[in-house]
Amino acid sequence: MNDQGKRLQHATRAKLTKFNTLRGKHVRPGEFWDLVILTAVDDSQRVAYELQIREKVSRRELPLGVDYKVFSDPPGAKIGNGGSTLYVLQRLDSIYGNALSQFRVLLIHAGGFSQRLPNASALGKIFTALPLFEPLYQMLELKLAMYVDFPSQMRPGVLLTCADDIEIYSIPEAESVRFDKPGFTALAHPSPLSIGTTHGVFVLERDDENACQEIEYISCLQFLHKPSIAKMQAEGAVCKKRGDCISLTDDTFVYTDSTYYVDYATELLLLSLVKDIAPLSCEVDAYGDFLQALGPKATARYTHDSANVHRCEESLVEVRQKIFRHLQGTPLNVILLNNSKFYHVGSTTEYLFHLTQDPALRGELGLRSSAFSAGATDGAPESAVVSCIMHSIVEPGCSVSQRTVLEYCRLEPGVTIGTGCILSGCWVGPCLSVPDGVFMHSLCVTVNHQQQQQEARTGFVTVCFGIHDNLKQSAQSPAYMGELAFLGVSLAKCLPHWGMGGDDALKFSGVCSLWNACLFPVCSDLQSSFSMTLDLLQAVLKGSTFTPPSTTKLMSMQEALKFKNLEEMLAFRKELYNDIMQKRYIN
Repeated sequence: MNDQGKRLQHATRAKLTKFNTLRGKHVRPGEFWDLVILTAVDDSQRVAYELQIREKVSRRELPLGVDYKVFSDPPGAKIGNGGSTLYVLQRLDSIYGNALSQFRVLLIHAGGFSQRLPNASALGKIFTALPLFEPLYQMLELKLAMYVDFPSQMRPGVLLTCADDIEIYSIPEAESVRFDKPGFTALAHPSPLSIGTTHGVFVLERDDENACQEIEYISCLQFLHKPSIAKMQAEGAVCKKRGDCISLTDDTFVYTDSTYYVDYATELLLLSLVKDIAPLSCEVDAYGDFLQALGPKATARYTHDSANVHRCEESLVEVRQKIFRHLQGTPLNVILLNNSKFYHVGSTTEYLFHLTQDPALRGELGLRSSAFSAGATDGAPESAVVSCIMHSIVEPGCSVSQRTVLEYCRLEPGVTIGTGCILSGCWVGPCLSVPDGVFMHSLCVTVNHQQQQQEARTGFVTVCFGIHDNLKQSAQSPAYMGELAFLGVSLAKCLPHWGMGGDDALKFSGVCSLWNACLFPVCSDLQSSFSMTLDLLQAVLKGSTFTPPSTTKLMSMQEALKFKNLEEMLAFRKELYNDIMQKRYIN
């Protein structure tokens, strides 16, 4: 580890230590956030988040005396994280009124179904487990820890961030990250030009001849949203490397975005914007649509640019133009964190890499190969490729291969788990073998609850996909399901292995996609659910046939989320917790 890495490690461990001293304790005014807000995509997700936060507070895993709130997006059209930001500000204004002018608020955008990391779909990306400390950290705790120094150096306002990224930085001990200027203030990280094409990039008012410092405060001329390399160069966003405080090997780089702050006066400006664009009928980006309106070089050209828009509604251009008119002239200040790193943990491949293969992040955070688990060892060096086992019980005779992550699982004796897998919430029966490169996640569901003539009952479903399967991809109709790949095999070619014939044999709970494919058996217990889904995938990989009993109900991932039973899923985790503690006591 080089000098920059050692400073990052030291600074990060200090933040973690500081936050751990606040867990379970009542914080003093100004010591921590006044409000911590999570956004949710709908009321069902809001209920899930509120339930988990209540449990965390009751177990004293979070600082106490803080108002933790969850706001779901209003029903109707998708409004994006920008729309969610405006809606949250509106709700806060209605609840707190003028008192909000004294609050330091952390707003974490955590809504969405996490189709690229589906083990986070049911309970939320912000509650994704991490192999750190006891009680086990989740992304929420890590976010709070990484920002633990901010509230005391911040004027009243809102800090906005996302649930699936990690920012690590170091600054001199005599310095602090200060959010004390009017308008917007954004953190910026040195990044290769290739990274800039998928992020926001700052065009700065700077002199490349000045010596590099670990932290610098500077004004931004313009914000570019996912620009091409040619555009970065043409707009003057490309910087030359100065000194050794920037660890990048490239001689040129750009500063990319992560989180940003708005002061209270700017909150009021955004509230006035809400009245002008309501009701919102299109997706607004809190980064691309807000920040591109800022800085003296900003122009309204971006309002017509749909290159980075997933779904372009007719009203989008008009809404963007109103945003531009409201925010034009508002300052955009940038804090250059020259010894910093930005990690994204939003997909299965990123999740596996950072937890099992990335020596940098593991070293900087102190991630372990086994955290709060029974029967798993934690002796691998930081530089090794490892497995990662969290909040799980691994009985004797089990083998868990490298580059595999287990969370909230119970493995009976003799189980073998292949390389590059993710298992979440699973109870794996004795001597079962899971092949390489698969994702398996068990959920508790309530079935028949909409049919009044039948009593609702609890069931269990285990979903399975290949690590590289694209759950967002859709086909025009079931007749074209061959365009979809399940475990790397055309979905149409999988049907004979499951005793299904014809294009209409496989049902979909929505558009024709893996996410909506009704493939997975609903069983009466977790073990049966896992073993039956394992039989389905083994039939495809081995070229054999497995047909579930004709009375078996089959569900899609989309349906499993719709009918999820959160209380039972969390009860399974609590049962694991008690058993792990008992095994530790016996040993």
